[in-house]
Amino acid sequence: MHVPDHMLNDPTSAATGAVACAAIAYAAYRSREDLTRQRIALTAATGAVVFALQMVNYPVAAGTSGHLMGGVLAAALVGPWLGMLAVTLVLLVQATLFADGGLTALGTNTLLMAVTGVAVGWAVTQAVQHLRGAGSRDGAATSGASAARSASLSTPRSAPLAAGLGALVSVPASAAVFVALFAAGGAVSVPLGELTASMLSVHALIGLGEALITAGVIAVVLAVAPGAAHIDPRPAQSWVQAPARRAVLALSAIAAVTAVGLSSFAASSPDGLEATAEQLGFLDVASQHALAGLPFADYGAASGSPVGLAGLLGIVVVAGLAAAMLGAARSDRSGSYRTVKERS
Repeated sequence: MHVPDHMLNDPTSAATGAVACAAIAYAAYRSREDLTRQRIALTAATGAVVFALQMVNYPVAAGTSGHLMGGVLAAALVGPWLGMLAVTLVLLVQATLFADGGLTALGTNTLLMAVTGVAVGWAVTQAVQHLRGAGSRDGAATSGASAARSASLSTPRSAPLAAGLGALVSVPASAAVFVALFAAGGAVSVPLGELTASMLSVHALIGLGEALITAGVIAVVLAVAPGAAHIDPRPAQSWVQAPARRAVLALSAIAAVTAVGLSSFAASSPDGLEATAEQLGFLDVASQHALAGLPFADYGAASGSPVGLAGLLGIVVVAGLAAAMLGAARSDRSGSYRTVKERS
């Protein structure tokens, strides 16, 4: 759901940019306590895997495809605040290096995928976990010590399901926000009922793919690195020497295989937003991307570069930026803490 330039008018784009900036600044503020070396490495790997998985469009209907947004996946791995930052970095790299998503629409795309996707999807995920945990605790009250031990593991076992349901809801929720933005400041006038019906129906189907991918990745991480993911409340298991390292390696492997290999098999049909815009006649209002002439624009298609090479470049750049920026923030925070301690 990458909104191109000028599909929304300039005031609306500016407003969404301001809201997105405020939300991301707050996320950066809230994540300052999580900037350990392990968490930074995991966030970098999370950004890489979200970028790679977004490259793989999957068919959802005749002539229509969808791709992962990744908000709930990122939140489940590193928490909602670092998750927002990771998805925002993905969108930034896509817009500036691969001409995917408009430059003037970067705030809009951030609001839709990084902010709304994480906020709504993570709220649903937590609600599902709470309900599952409450049910297990009720059962444990009548079943003795063995049931209590099972209840203690019920939340980790249900984590992929909870994340999948959160992901399922996050996609049509983001589509609904786009509809509201287009109703307020679309470049052209279209029937609101038709726009709503088309966007929500196709993105409900896309949400099914988002749910399956999210649940699958979370299940893999929980299996190879217990206690490393934010969604897993268990402490690191004693037989795992370095759960964060295992999680980083697992995510890096998924990102590399997806970006270099699976991206070549992505569906070429338009995604849900493009298909809706074409159906309702407002696709042509979008302007050509200002960076469409870059060598890796459209993931190498502009210059004939292999899509796998573009994917490899993308995951390296996203991971490198995340590590550098969060590492610098961690250093600043540590320096400020030492200065305050010396003064006191």
